[in-house]
Amino acid sequence: MEHRDAPAGKATKYARVERERRFLLRRVPDGPCLRRAEITDLYLFGTRLRLRRTVETTAAATTTVRKLTQKVPAPAGGPGLITTLYLDEAEYEALSVLPGAGLTKTRYSMPPLGVDVFRGALSGVVMGEIEFETADQEAAFPGLAGSALEVTIDGRFAGGRLAVTNRPELLALLAALDLEPLDGSGLAVRPLSPIPE
Repeated sequence: MEHRDAPAGKATKYARVERERRFLLRRVPDGPCLRRAEITDLYLFGTRLRLRRTVETTAAATTTVRKLTQKVPAPAGGPGLITTLYLDEAEYEALSVLPGAGLTKTRYSMPPLGVDVFRGALSGVVMGEIEFETADQEAAFPGLAGSALEVTIDGRFAGGRLAVTNRPELLALLAALDLEPLDGSGLAVRPLSPIPE
């Protein structure tokens, strides 16, 4: 994949190929959680840019990371190229006033999965993603047992699209995919097991 806006020969000099597969889950899987992150995203209108603040908690510490990311989708609509800049607090605050659509979620690190539990209009949606080092690893992955649906190349489940999805749109989308929300509030989510000491 090439970054169409990059000068000749520089398409992947600063960007890297993002190799991931994403799955809708019926609940947070069983198993240990190594860290939990509270994520606030702002998808800047009219761009491929995402501003993110992550407050991550492990057994040892809590840290805050701020970053500006550009995601250029692959031609098929799935993950493509990703470029990230890490920001200090002042840089983050300066960019956070730009117009965009936000979303919040909690991410649980449960190797090999990162499991996102969305809030707000997306409450009840649970998405698992797995990242791969090579294209061969990605292609060889058989799928995620127990998942409701793979959504890797479904643009309706990309972060920027989800950020502008309201509750009625979400419920209609899930219904169209033969996914019935439980108790009218989304997919079932079990409480997280304690973070290991």
